[in-house]
Amino acid sequence: QVQLVESGGGSVQAGGSLRLSCTASGYTYNVYCIAWFRQAPGKEREGVAFRAPDGSTTYTDSVRSRFILSKDNNARNTLLLQMNSLKPEETAMYYCARGRARFGYCTILQTEYSDWGQGTQVTVSD
Repeated sequence: QVQLVESGGGSVQAGGSLRLSCTASGYTYNVYCIAWFRQAPGKEREGVAFRAPDGSTTYTDSVRSRFILSKDNNARNTLLLQMNSLKPEETAMYYCARGRARFGYCTILQTEYSDWGQGTQVTVSD
């Protein structure tokens, strides 16, 4: 049974940093896409960062150069999302999700992700 567990959320002031973790059980990362999505109150869920089976990463434009998705070398099947220079508008519930790659690439469509964690709250204050 596939399980995704997020951790690392919390409260931070604008300009600060947080690091989120996504730990998977029941399968290995290197055959699926793993993505981070976020959903702010009253807004649609949006994709933030994506890791393809070959380890390549992509980001939505608004977080590129500030967020870094990487594999945790100290923990099996754990991905890290380092978030720097956080903004108040990035306050949201952050979710880790698993989906199939298409031709080696990860889609931004949340409907293509079949397994989701329960989320971790990130709050950025002014």
